[in-house]
Amino acid sequence: MIELGRLRALHAVAAYGTVTEAARVLCCTPSAVSQQLTKLERETRSRLVERDGRRLRLTDAGQVLADHAARVLDAVERAEVALEAAQQDVVGEVRVASFATGARALFPTVLPDLAARHPELRVRVVEMDPYPALDDLVRGGVDLVVAHDWRGMRLHWPSTAARRPLGPDTVDLVVPAAHPLAARPVVPTAELHGLEWVAQPPGTICHDLLFSLVSDPVIRCYGEYELQLALVAVGIGVAMVPRLARPTLPAGTVAVPLEPAPTREVALAWRESSAGRPSVRAVADAIERAWSRTAG
Repeated sequence: MIELGRLRALHAVAAYGTVTEAARVLCCTPSAVSQQLTKLERETRSRLVERDGRRLRLTDAGQVLADHAARVLDAVERAEVALEAAQQDVVGEVRVASFATGARALFPTVLPDLAARHPELRVRVVEMDPYPALDDLVRGGVDLVVAHDWRGMRLHWPSTAARRPLGPDTVDLVVPAAHPLAARPVVPTAELHGLEWVAQPPGTICHDLLFSLVSDPVIRCYGEYELQLALVAVGIGVAMVPRLARPTLPAGTVAVPLEPAPTREVALAWRESSAGRPSVRAVADAIERAWSRTAG
């Protein structure tokens, strides 16, 4: 009989293409994933994967087994959901992916709240941009996603995911206090051309937002908003920063509203197949409570 853990390893490699990424999702070491694959090949007497540069490619036999593994693991998840729902127990582990500023704003409130209400529940949080987070959700790498979707850009929400809106988060222009725009009550987005920017790196949704508003911006890319604000404070460019990302501004900087104001909608998402899990609902409810306190 094929062990379920070995099917999970094959499914993860099929979904992510590398042992390293499979190990990240399965919360184990790459060597553990490789051992599971080796044992699975021995059990099935089949070559299941082969090297393709730095990635692993499924053989024909591997693809057949991976397709069956996906159906088996989906059935196992649905059985676990049904059992958990019948018992109404808030236990086990819930894996959450959140964009960085959302995680920092919400989870210092969420985690103590859940620990007090549901002491047998474990919550694992990883910071992740919405693009890969929703991909991980579909592939089964996480159970719940806190994502943001910029108005006018439209993030692709998977058809297999349920969604719960939390609320809006507005972006302001942050400039050095001596900057000519610092004294303006509002800055039209049409006037943002020609400025030097510090911004999120390519491949992130916030980087895409800047390019949607400004043609060919001059950019220095830094992933952390704290670093972006520190650079603005010493005169190294300007930045567009969501209010959720800056409870306080560093000395020497000014936040100026934009017109029209870029706004992102923050929302929760989870697989519809796990909607019946009391633990997933409990974490979603705690995040919503934390959002209400933060937004209020």
